[in-house]
Amino acid sequence: MTTEQHVTEELSVGPARVRVDYHGTEPRAHILEDLDFFNYRLADVRISSDPSLAQPDIVWNRDAETSVSYDGHTMTFNGEWAPGPLQKAGVAMLALRLEEHGLHPFHSSAVRYRDRTVLFLGGESNHGKSMGQIEACRRGALLVSTETTVVDETARAVMGSKTVFIKKRAQGTERADKAAPDRAVEIFFGAMPTWEEYTEPSTVDVVVVPSIDGNYEPSLAEMISFEKQFQTLHSVQNYFLLNELLAPGWAMPILDTSALRRARAQFVTKFSERPFFMVRAATPQVLMDQLDKVL
Repeated sequence: MTTEQHVTEELSVGPARVRVDYHGTEPRAHILEDLDFFNYRLADVRISSDPSLAQPDIVWNRDAETSVSYDGHTMTFNGEWAPGPLQKAGVAMLALRLEEHGLHPFHSSAVRYRDRTVLFLGGESNHGKSMGQIEACRRGALLVSTETTVVDETARAVMGSKTVFIKKRAQGTERADKAAPDRAVEIFFGAMPTWEEYTEPSTVDVVVVPSIDGNYEPSLAEMISFEKQFQTLHSVQNYFLLNELLAPGWAMPILDTSALRRARAQFVTKFSERPFFMVRAATPQVLMDQLDKVL
Protein backbone atom coordinates (compact mmCIF):
# COMPACT_ATOMS: atom_id res chain seq x y z
CA MET A 1 0.00 0.00 0.00
CA THR A 2 1.35 3.43 -1.00
CA THR A 3 1.43 5.93 1.83
CA GLU A 4 0.38 9.52 1.23
CA GLN A 5 3.06 12.05 2.10
CA HIS A 6 2.36 15.39 3.72
CA VAL A 7 4.93 18.19 3.36
CA THR A 8 4.51 21.71 4.76
CA GLU A 9 6.75 24.67 3.97
CA GLU A 10 6.53 28.40 4.57
CA LEU A 11 7.75 31.13 2.22
CA SER A 12 8.61 34.55 3.58
CA VAL A 13 9.70 37.92 2.23
CA GLY A 14 9.89 40.83 4.63
CA PRO A 15 6.83 40.54 6.91
CA ALA A 16 4.82 38.46 4.40
CA ARG A 17 4.30 34.74 5.05
CA VAL A 18 2.75 32.08 2.82
CA ARG A 19 2.25 28.47 3.91
CA VAL A 20 2.29 25.72 1.27
CA ASP A 21 0.98 22.19 1.97
CA TYR A 22 1.55 19.14 -0.23
CA HIS A 23 -0.44 15.88 -0.10
CA GLY A 24 0.42 13.01 -2.42
CA THR A 25 1.89 9.55 -2.82
CA GLU A 26 4.85 10.87 -4.84
CA PRO A 27 7.70 11.50 -2.36
CA ARG A 28 8.99 15.09 -2.29
CA ALA A 29 11.84 16.61 -0.31
CA HIS A 30 10.57 20.12 -1.14
CA ILE A 31 7.34 21.41 -2.64
CA LEU A 32 8.59 24.29 -4.80
CA GLU A 33 12.06 22.92 -5.72
CA ASP A 34 14.11 26.14 -5.69
CA LEU A 35 13.80 29.86 -5.02
CA ASP A 36 15.49 31.26 -8.15
CA PHE A 37 12.21 32.51 -9.64
CA PHE A 38 11.01 33.87 -6.28
CA ASN A 39 14.18 35.89 -5.74
CA TYR A 40 14.06 37.16 -9.32
CA ARG A 41 10.45 38.29 -8.99
CA LEU A 42 10.58 39.47 -5.38
CA ALA A 43 13.51 39.92 -3.01
CA ASP A 44 15.34 37.67 -0.56
CA VAL A 45 12.59 35.04 -0.29
CA ARG A 46 13.22 32.48 2.46
CA ILE A 47 11.84 28.98 2.89
CA SER A 48 11.25 27.14 6.15
CA SER A 49 10.01 23.65 7.00
CA ASP A 50 8.79 24.96 10.37
CA PRO A 51 5.75 27.08 9.48
CA SER A 52 4.35 29.74 11.77
CA LEU A 53 0.94 29.91 10.06
CA ALA A 54 -1.91 27.71 11.25
CA GLN A 55 -3.72 27.69 7.89
CA PRO A 56 -2.25 26.97 4.43
CA ASP A 57 -2.32 29.61 1.69
CA ILE A 58 -1.55 27.09 -1.07
CA VAL A 59 -2.57 23.42 -1.01
CA TRP A 60 -1.43 20.85 -3.59
CA ASN A 61 -3.38 17.57 -3.68
CA ARG A 62 -1.29 15.73 -6.24
CA ASP A 63 -3.36 12.55 -6.55
CA ALA A 64 -6.67 14.32 -7.30
CA GLU A 65 -8.22 15.22 -10.65
CA THR A 66 -6.56 18.29 -12.17
CA SER A 67 -8.00 21.69 -11.20
CA VAL A 68 -7.02 24.98 -9.58
CA SER A 69 -9.22 27.26 -7.46
CA TYR A 70 -9.12 30.10 -4.92
CA ASP A 71 -11.60 30.57 -2.07
CA GLY A 72 -10.54 34.01 -0.85
CA HIS A 73 -7.67 32.75 1.29
CA THR A 74 -6.31 29.46 -0.05
CA MET A 75 -5.34 28.51 -3.58
CA THR A 76 -5.83 24.79 -4.18
CA PHE A 77 -4.04 22.82 -6.87
CA ASN A 78 -5.31 19.33 -7.63
CA GLY A 79 -3.55 16.83 -9.88
CA GLU A 80 -0.12 16.90 -11.50
CA TRP A 81 1.39 20.37 -11.94
CA ALA A 82 4.77 21.47 -13.28
CA PRO A 83 7.00 23.56 -10.97
CA GLY A 84 6.50 26.79 -12.93
CA PRO A 85 2.79 27.35 -12.26
CA LEU A 86 3.24 26.55 -8.57
CA GLN A 87 6.08 29.06 -8.29
CA LYS A 88 4.10 31.77 -10.10
CA ALA A 89 1.17 31.20 -7.76
CA GLY A 90 3.53 31.43 -4.79
CA VAL A 91 4.81 34.81 -5.97
CA ALA A 92 1.24 36.09 -6.44
CA MET A 93 0.24 34.98 -2.95
CA LEU A 94 3.32 36.58 -1.40
CA ALA A 95 2.50 39.82 -3.24
CA LEU A 96 -1.03 39.67 -1.81
CA ARG A 97 0.35 39.19 1.71
CA LEU A 98 2.82 42.07 1.22
CA GLU A 99 -0.13 44.33 0.38
CA GLU A 100 -1.69 43.39 3.72
CA HIS A 101 1.38 44.97 5.34
CA GLY A 102 1.17 48.14 3.25
CA LEU A 103 3.93 47.03 0.86
CA HIS A 104 3.52 47.15 -2.91
CA PRO A 105 5.74 45.20 -5.32
CA PHE A 106 6.39 47.22 -8.48
CA HIS A 107 7.48 45.57 -11.71
CA SER A 108 10.45 47.89 -11.98
CA SER A 109 14.13 48.49 -11.41
CA ALA A 110 15.54 51.32 -9.32
CA VAL A 111 18.83 53.11 -8.73
CA ARG A 112 20.24 55.79 -6.47
CA TYR A 113 21.56 58.35 -8.96
CA ARG A 114 22.73 61.91 -8.28
CA ASP A 115 21.31 61.72 -4.74
CA ARG A 116 17.88 60.71 -6.03
CA THR A 117 16.08 57.41 -6.15
CA VAL A 118 15.00 56.82 -9.74
CA LEU A 119 12.43 54.11 -10.54
CA PHE A 120 12.44 52.61 -14.06
CA LEU A 121 8.84 51.46 -14.34
CA GLY A 122 7.88 48.36 -16.28
CA GLY A 123 4.48 49.73 -17.21
CA GLU A 124 2.23 48.76 -20.09
CA SER A 125 5.00 47.98 -22.60
CA ASN A 126 7.97 47.08 -20.33
CA HIS A 127 10.69 48.05 -22.82
CA GLY A 128 13.84 49.18 -21.10
CA LYS A 129 13.73 49.01 -17.29
CA SER A 130 16.68 46.60 -17.08
CA MET A 131 18.77 48.32 -19.74
CA GLY A 132 18.07 51.72 -18.16
CA GLN A 133 19.16 50.40 -14.77
CA ILE A 134 22.37 48.93 -16.17
CA GLU A 135 23.30 52.15 -18.00
CA ALA A 136 22.56 54.24 -14.91
CA CYS A 137 24.88 52.00 -12.89
CA ARG A 138 27.54 52.39 -15.59
CA ARG A 139 27.30 56.13 -14.87
CA GLY A 140 27.90 55.67 -11.17
CA ALA A 141 24.43 54.91 -9.82
CA LEU A 142 24.00 52.51 -6.90
CA LEU A 143 21.64 49.58 -7.41
CA VAL A 144 18.38 49.60 -5.45
CA SER A 145 16.55 46.84 -7.35
CA THR A 146 16.38 44.96 -10.63
CA GLU A 147 13.11 43.18 -11.51
CA THR A 148 11.02 44.23 -8.53
CA THR A 149 11.00 47.20 -6.16
CA VAL A 150 8.89 46.91 -3.02
CA VAL A 151 7.47 50.32 -2.06
CA ASP A 152 5.68 51.21 1.17
CA GLU A 153 2.65 53.46 1.65
CA THR A 154 4.88 56.53 1.99
CA ALA A 155 6.53 55.80 -1.39
CA ARG A 156 9.81 54.57 0.09
CA ALA A 157 11.65 51.80 -1.75
CA VAL A 158 12.27 49.42 1.17
CA MET A 159 13.56 46.28 -0.58
CA GLY A 160 14.13 44.90 -4.05
CA SER A 161 15.37 42.00 -6.13
CA LYS A 162 19.03 42.01 -7.10
CA THR A 163 19.01 39.49 -9.98
CA VAL A 164 18.98 41.33 -13.33
CA PHE A 165 17.94 38.37 -15.50
CA ILE A 166 16.57 34.94 -14.80
CA LYS A 167 18.82 32.36 -16.45
CA LYS A 168 16.49 29.38 -16.41
CA ARG A 169 12.71 29.33 -16.34
CA ALA A 170 11.00 26.55 -14.42
CA GLN A 171 9.17 23.82 -16.32
CA GLY A 172 5.78 25.08 -17.38
CA THR A 173 6.84 28.73 -17.71
CA GLU A 174 9.24 28.57 -20.64
CA ARG A 175 8.97 31.48 -23.09
CA ALA A 176 10.21 31.30 -26.69
CA ASP A 177 9.26 34.97 -27.19
CA LYS A 178 11.78 36.20 -24.61
CA ALA A 179 15.10 37.06 -26.24
CA ALA A 180 18.29 35.93 -24.53
CA PRO A 181 18.99 38.76 -22.05
CA ASP A 182 22.75 38.37 -22.27
CA ARG A 183 22.56 39.18 -25.96
CA ALA A 184 21.04 42.61 -25.24
CA VAL A 185 23.83 43.31 -22.74
CA GLU A 186 26.41 42.28 -25.34
CA ILE A 187 24.89 44.58 -27.96
CA PHE A 188 24.50 47.64 -25.73
CA PHE A 189 27.40 47.30 -23.28
CA GLY A 190 29.83 44.66 -24.52
CA ALA A 191 29.84 43.01 -21.07
CA MET A 192 27.82 43.31 -17.89
CA PRO A 193 29.19 46.16 -15.76
CA THR A 194 29.63 45.88 -12.03
CA TRP A 195 28.06 48.12 -9.42
CA GLU A 196 27.52 48.67 -5.72
CA GLU A 197 24.20 48.41 -3.94
CA TYR A 198 22.19 51.05 -2.10
CA THR A 199 20.57 49.26 0.85
CA GLU A 200 18.89 52.04 2.84
CA PRO A 201 15.15 52.69 2.39
CA SER A 202 14.68 55.80 0.26
CA THR A 203 11.76 57.77 -1.11
CA VAL A 204 11.22 57.37 -4.84
CA ASP A 205 11.98 60.82 -6.25
CA VAL A 206 11.51 60.34 -9.99
CA VAL A 207 9.74 57.69 -12.09
CA VAL A 208 10.83 56.91 -15.63
CA VAL A 209 8.73 54.90 -18.08
CA PRO A 210 11.41 53.82 -20.57
CA SER A 211 10.80 52.76 -24.14
CA ILE A 212 13.88 51.57 -26.01
CA ASP A 213 13.61 50.78 -29.70
CA GLY A 214 16.32 51.15 -32.32
CA ASN A 215 13.94 53.13 -34.54
CA TYR A 216 13.08 55.82 -31.99
CA GLU A 217 14.14 59.44 -32.15
CA PRO A 218 15.13 60.61 -28.64
CA SER A 219 12.30 62.20 -26.69
CA LEU A 220 11.43 63.01 -23.09
CA ALA A 221 7.97 64.09 -21.97
CA GLU A 222 6.57 64.73 -18.51
CA MET A 223 3.45 62.64 -18.05
CA ILE A 224 -0.01 63.82 -17.01
CA SER A 225 -1.88 62.43 -14.00
CA PHE A 226 -3.87 59.80 -15.90
CA GLU A 227 -0.78 58.44 -17.65
CA LYS A 228 1.11 58.21 -14.36
CA GLN A 229 -1.66 56.24 -12.69
CA PHE A 230 -2.31 54.06 -15.74
CA GLN A 231 1.33 52.96 -15.99
CA THR A 232 1.72 52.54 -12.22
CA LEU A 233 -1.36 50.34 -11.95
CA HIS A 234 0.01 48.13 -14.75
CA SER A 235 3.18 47.73 -12.73
CA VAL A 236 1.61 46.76 -9.40
CA GLN A 237 -1.10 44.56 -10.95
CA ASN A 238 1.63 42.56 -12.71
CA TYR A 239 2.08 40.31 -9.66
CA PHE A 240 -1.46 38.97 -9.59
CA LEU A 241 -1.24 37.36 -13.04
CA LEU A 242 -4.86 38.07 -13.92
CA ASN A 243 -4.03 38.17 -17.63
CA GLU A 244 -2.02 34.94 -17.65
CA LEU A 245 -2.44 31.24 -18.08
CA LEU A 246 -0.94 29.11 -15.36
CA ALA A 247 -0.98 26.13 -17.72
CA PRO A 248 -2.77 25.22 -20.97
CA GLY A 249 -6.47 25.31 -20.24
CA TRP A 250 -6.07 26.80 -16.76
CA ALA A 251 -6.21 30.55 -16.14
CA MET A 252 -4.87 32.12 -12.97
CA PRO A 253 -7.67 32.19 -10.35
CA ILE A 254 -8.88 35.69 -9.53
CA LEU A 255 -7.20 36.88 -6.33
CA ASP A 256 -8.61 40.39 -6.46
CA THR A 257 -11.62 41.99 -4.79
CA SER A 258 -13.31 45.34 -5.22
CA ALA A 259 -11.93 46.49 -1.86
CA LEU A 260 -8.37 45.52 -2.79
CA ARG A 261 -8.64 47.22 -6.16
CA ARG A 262 -9.98 50.40 -4.58
CA ALA A 263 -7.19 50.47 -2.00
CA ARG A 264 -4.59 49.83 -4.71
CA ALA A 265 -5.98 52.65 -6.84
CA GLN A 266 -5.84 55.03 -3.88
CA PHE A 267 -2.20 54.12 -3.28
CA VAL A 268 -1.45 54.61 -7.00
CA THR A 269 -3.03 58.08 -6.84
CA LYS A 270 -0.75 59.14 -3.97
CA PHE A 271 2.34 57.56 -5.49
CA SER A 272 1.76 59.33 -8.80
CA GLU A 273 2.18 62.78 -7.26
CA ARG A 274 5.94 62.69 -8.00
CA PRO A 275 7.50 63.54 -11.42
CA PHE A 276 7.03 60.90 -14.12
CA PHE A 277 8.81 60.98 -17.48
CA MET A 278 8.21 58.97 -20.62
CA VAL A 279 11.60 58.56 -22.30
CA ARG A 280 11.97 57.10 -25.78
CA ALA A 281 15.40 56.24 -27.16
CA ALA A 282 17.23 53.94 -29.53
CA THR A 283 19.71 52.78 -26.87
CA PRO A 284 20.08 52.84 -23.07
CA GLN A 285 22.88 55.39 -23.46
CA VAL A 286 20.60 57.81 -25.30
CA LEU A 287 17.83 57.15 -22.77
CA MET A 288 20.11 58.22 -19.92
CA ASP A 289 21.33 61.23 -21.91
CA GLN A 290 17.72 62.36 -22.09
CA LEU A 291 17.10 61.69 -18.41
CA ASP A 292 20.24 63.57 -17.39
CA LYS A 293 18.62 66.73 -18.74
CA VAL A 294 16.05 66.76 -15.95
CA LEU A 295 18.05 65.26 -13.06
